[in-house]
Amino acid sequence: MRATVWHGKRDVRVDQVPDPVIQEPTDAVIRITSTGLCGSDLHLYEVLTPFMTPGDILGHEPMGIVEETGSEVPGLSPGDRVVVPFQIACGSCAMCGDGLPTQCETTQVREHGMGAQLFGYTKLYGAVPGAQAEYLRVPQAQFGPIKVPHGPSDDRFVYLSDVLPTAWQAVRYAGVGAGSSVVVLGLGPIGTMACRVARHLGAAQVIGIDHVPDRLERARRDGFDVFDLEGFDHESDLLTAVRDVTGGRGPDAVVDAVGTEAHGSPAGRLAQQAAGLMPPRWAEKLMHKAGVDRMSALHLAIALVRRGGTVSISGVYGGMTDPMPMLTLFDKQIQIRMGQANVRRWSDEILPLLTDEDVLGVDSFATHHLRLDQAPQAYELFQKKADGVLKVLLHP
Repeated sequence: MRATVWHGKRDVRVDQVPDPVIQEPTDAVIRITSTGLCGSDLHLYEVLTPFMTPGDILGHEPMGIVEETGSEVPGLSPGDRVVVPFQIACGSCAMCGDGLPTQCETTQVREHGMGAQLFGYTKLYGAVPGAQAEYLRVPQAQFGPIKVPHGPSDDRFVYLSDVLPTAWQAVRYAGVGAGSSVVVLGLGPIGTMACRVARHLGAAQVIGIDHVPDRLERARRDGFDVFDLEGFDHESDLLTAVRDVTGGRGPDAVVDAVGTEAHGSPAGRLAQQAAGLMPPRWAEKLMHKAGVDRMSALHLAIALVRRGGTVSISGVYGGMTDPMPMLTLFDKQIQIRMGQANVRRWSDEILPLLTDEDVLGVDSFATHHLRLDQAPQAYELFQKKADGVLKVLLHP
């Protein structure tokens, strides 16, 4: 089959690789009909290369048709249409029972001290072959796949794999409810959807902050207030502007939907790039023990949120020695919640919203539909934020 394969920093290719097969009785194999390109994929493209191995298959946002199931997958049959969450979890351990499938005790990558396995990610998360491919082996298929009806286009359901539950969890973790004010930092796919989720859950004021004109304009069209980072000479000016429109005290919550790819922080960027220049075994040790992130978005979130407010982090961070403004966090009594999205915890809440009314605007969410063999161009386009790109769906 054809699959998107990592060969090195900024070097992904569509190669011929062996077809997946059933290996365990809890496996399924699906034929992929749509698969997303995620901001997290760009971390593999650029930042987390020390943990990658040439030949790794990328991607973690798929949906498709069940082709075959193992003997211990009673809930699925060939021909079923499914969305596959990006994490691999058993559904029956203590962590899954607590609504934390990202910490699944059956698939935890204990070798590296990490949580549940993820599709198409680094060896820190199991290096499980990913979903930007024609077919996908799905471990723990007795729990993971979400059955969806035939009929509507893939755009209606594919975001259940990652974008929707990630944005939903970010807003839930932020404590957003009726009458709340919330700032969303970063208007990429997750940030844009988080704005929509916050409004759906009753937020009275939703403000988006970014520096990419196309993304700011899209948020304006969605009816949200926006601030352009490029329009402020100093962070203090932005803080003042946000406080002025939030009762003088700042928003109740801030969602950091940026993570380690934050705009700015040249020192952090230099450290990340330096790791990419080292021999792989040296760079891996440096990033795992002393890695740093570009922290400007998180520091801005802490500065923006009101006293007693909440910062919810959905953007991915990977550093081990990141400096944190503990004095400010303590003095302002800020709550912080974060983590990979627990897809199956939220999917039953979200699925009823994917009706004919399309209240979250999923049908028109993708800006680019491309063929799988165009994946290398898609990565470059998405990294450069060119051509108005916000969300790319690949189709085998």
